[in-house]
Amino acid sequence: MERTFEELLVEQCAPTLAGIKPASLFRYQGADRRQAVRTAAHWTRELAPFDIRVRILKVCPRTGAVLIYLYRETELEGLLAEPAVQAFLEGSGYRTEGGCPGLLRQLSRRLCLEEEFPHEIGVFLGYPLEDVVGFIRNQGQGFTCCGCWKVYGDPEAARQRFAGYRRCTDSWREQLRQGVAITRMLTA
Repeated sequence: MERTFEELLVEQCAPTLAGIKPASLFRYQGADRRQAVRTAAHWTRELAPFDIRVRILKVCPRTGAVLIYLYRETELEGLLAEPAVQAFLEGSGYRTEGGCPGLLRQLSRRLCLEEEFPHEIGVFLGYPLEDVVGFIRNQGQGFTCCGCWKVYGDPEAARQRFAGYRRCTDSWREQLRQGVAITRMLTA
């Protein structure tokens, strides 16, 4: 059974929509590329009053599927402006003087040019910097815990965070199933 954009949005982005995570990412396959772009544009307008942005980071030229990045603009700007994050991104080849918009353009280019996801994408999704750095240094091995991402820091803190994300997603899914509009959930 194919899920609607709204179902995917809640399933993949509830913690971001609820304000407990700065950003989320998911793949959406519309009827065709134009329909996927129109749907993303519609949700950009719907969510803008809540300081939530929808951005297409990548379009698959073969299938028309899009990679949707949903983020809370103010939170993401603050996160990407942290000195340690700036230093990490600069060390990964990013030019940070363009701020959040410039960094997102560079991330989008990397997603389109590289075969694999660039590992630094974790910072754009709000993963702790120590976990992103740990993943890169250890090539995905030797983690202390695995949930929404591989953890290289405090496993108990990560488990609590993951549990909070699951509770949030379950709650939002149930509300959507009951017919509550996403914009209504945002104002509750």
